[in-house]
Amino acid sequence: MTDDEIMTLEEVAAYLKLKPQTIYTWAQERKIPAAKLGKEWRFKRSIIDRWINQHFDPKFSTLVHGPDERKKKRG
Repeated sequence: MTDDEIMTLEEVAAYLKLKPQTIYTWAQERKIPAAKLGKEWRFKRSIIDRWINQHFDPKFSTLVHGPDERKKKRG
């Protein structure tokens, strides 16, 4: 799987270990970054990865972003 891979709704659900209906609802409500192509939802893996990283509690930022991230925010 590459970072620029385009994923289907079912693939995103499996990747995030959620039900497809949850991903569908989130896409409809614009809670998850998605593109609707005709009647189908598509997702870019690199964007999903960034999106999920933004949902981690800030106290885990060094685990999610690496040790340099705290330094950037401080100064």
